[in-house]
Amino acid sequence: MNIKPLAERVVVKVLASEEVTKGGIFLPDTAKEKQQKGEVVAVGPGRLTDEGKRIVPEVKVGDVVLYAKYAGNELKIDDTEYIILSGERDILAIVD
Repeated sequence: MNIKPLAERVVVKVLASEEVTKGGIFLPDTAKEKQQKGEVVAVGPGRLTDEGKRIVPEVKVGDVVLYAKYAGNELKIDDTEYIILSGERDILAIVD
């Protein structure tokens, strides 16, 4: 299934959280925090200004990003978790 975001929206595939801590402690699903890191899989064409000029988003498909904790709308397609963010204001940083 293809997802084509509208305006400045960005679709991010949520990356799996780590199963084991750096100290070697196994984390069960109930103890894991919600992941705030993901890979951009689709980007909308950008928002329009009042003058009709399109502002193109800085992120692109393939970027790994950090996003705000309670941002966006979550959805699950074929056992893969995605989050649709309302543009770059919900994206905190691009991870290199």
